[in-house]
Amino acid sequence: MKRSKKVALYARTSTPDQDVGLQLDELRQAAAERGWKVVDEYVDEGVSGAKAKRPALDRMMKDAEKGRFDLVAVWKLDRLGRSLKHLLKIVESLGSWEVGFMSLRDAGIDTTTPTGRLMLQVLGALAEYERELIRERVIAGIRRAQAQGKHCGRPRQDLDLRAAHLLLAQGHSVRQVADMLGQPRSTLRARLWEAAAQPEEGGREGVEQEVAP
Repeated sequence: MKRSKKVALYARTSTPDQDVGLQLDELRQAAAERGWKVVDEYVDEGVSGAKAKRPALDRMMKDAEKGRFDLVAVWKLDRLGRSLKHLLKIVESLGSWEVGFMSLRDAGIDTTTPTGRLMLQVLGALAEYERELIRERVIAGIRRAQAQGKHCGRPRQDLDLRAAHLLLAQGHSVRQVADMLGQPRSTLRARLWEAAAQPEEGGREGVEQEVAP
């Protein structure tokens, strides 16, 4: 005799004054119609969907890993994932634990069926396509800015080299001076080498000796 599918219901509201009852009522009814056994209900009330970490969601994922249920059912996709990328990551984790996923109000989203799995694969492909478009736009923007002579990267830090030169003259190493000034060693070395090209800093030779390993 085929055993009843064990299902976990997940529901979420964005604000405390919203009623989660509608979501749960429809999910319970769907489970009853399909002959599923509801193992637990995981509810995040008044929790923004922008948060990846949520008490009930975190508890549900831990229980899924333990094999407490076979399927996670949600009312709509936006109740679970804060973004398509986040949603797909959750579904991927569930799949690795052999736990299915279905969305009641999103037709065809059900990983227990071939069509549902295909739908999620399509969503995943679209998400990857979107990431590639963003990446290409970022690279194009950087190249355009570099062609115009603009600096692309971390903001340049102002560094007063007078203290560095004084400490180096006292016999401290570049590593020690960098630690004293709270600066990365590479940044300090770069600034010292740049200063060596300026005549007013005392010439390149002296600085070369200061920054030598």
